[in-house]
This record gives sequence, C-alpha cells and structure tokens, in this order.
Amino acid sequence: MTEPDWREMALLALFWLGYFALHSALASLRVKSWVAAHYPKRMPLYRLGFNILAGLMLLPILWLMVRNPGPTLWAWQGLGAWLANGLALAALFGFMKSLNYYDTQEFLGLRQWKSHTRRVEDQESFHLSPFHRYVRHPWYFFGLVLIWTRDMNAAMLLSGVMMTVYFIIGSRLEEKKLVVYHGDVYRRYMERVPGLIPLPWKLLTAKEAIELVKEAAEG
Repeated sequence: MTEPDWREMALLALFWLGYFALHSALASLRVKSWVAAHYPKRMPLYRLGFNILAGLMLLPILWLMVRNPGPTLWAWQGLGAWLANGLALAALFGFMKSLNYYDTQEFLGLRQWKSHTRRVEDQESFHLSPFHRYVRHPWYFFGLVLIWTRDMNAAMLLSGVMMTVYFIIGSRLEEKKLVVYHGDVYRRYMERVPGLIPLPWKLLTAKEAIELVKEAAEG
C-alpha cells in the first residue's frame, strides 16, 4: 500500500475506535443511571436516541471505506464464491428469522418512548429463541459470518478485524448487564452455551431451554 493508503487506514481505525468507545459508554448502566438521575424526563427517549445516534455515527465510517477502500486483498472465486455467498445468505435468513423472537419495538426504543418508561434496565424478560440454544449472541454470530464471507480490500479487512474484536469485548460487557438483570439463571446459561461461535457439544435442548426460561420467570 502507498503512504496515503496507510494514512487513510489509520484514520478509519481512529473513527472505528471512537465509534466503539462512544457506543459502549452510552450503552453502559453507569451512563444510563446518570441520565436517569439527572434527566429523568428524557429516559423514555434514551434507547431510541441511542439507536439513531449509532446509525448516524456509522455514516462517516462508511464514507471513508467507500472513498478509499485500498487494494484488494482477496476475492472469492468459483466454488469458494458459491460457498461464501451461500453462508452469507444463510446468515441473513437467520437474522430475519430471529426477529420473530425479539420485541422489536423494545429493542428500537419505541415502546419505552410510547409508554414513557424511565427505568434504566431493559424491559424484556429472560427468553431464549431457538438460536439462543446454540449461541448466546446470534446476531453477533450472523454478523461475523457476513463480515468474513465478503471479498476483502484493505478497508474491509481492517473494519472486519476491529468489528470482530468489538463483538468479543461488547458481548462480554453486555453479559455483565444481563447477569445484573437475570442473576444465576443467566450464569448457568453462560456455562452451557458458547458466546459467539456455535459448538456442537455445547447446546441446550428445547426442554432445557423451556425449563431455564420458566425458572427465570418464577424467580
């Protein structure tokens, strides 16, 4: 790569680091609790505002990636391309299917806004979709499949590595909150099911998942 390419990659990395830092800070219980204590009337809009801001902050990053993608490092060919695209389509289908098991309005923040909810904690109760029987963070897993089945230029590779590291760190930060919300039930769930990559020898049967959700509801 040329010197200007390296400068562009360094700038892209800085933008990603800034995005990750701000995203993690705003998602933390500490910041949410501070807003709830000082600006309680604004809490119903917190989740919605957080999601809008997260989307807007991605725009300059995408612009940098398009403006100077850098040299192509590899492109899938022949059977590899069919396999990569097939896996990507399967991941997209899994993501779309998983939406049936989430409260989309709660995730987006619309429910909190409409009901004027001021609580810091997420409102959804502990539940396990069929995907959660195999991996604790299905969306992160689908995201990883989509990232690493694409043709790679320098900007995409840098972004892919940084997003993968953030998925690992972000999932752990998220689970600290989930342990606060759900206690021992979630700890036992973590012991049984892998975090980001499904493993054939670590999963919950449908019966075990139902029993775990029932225990969380009763306790």
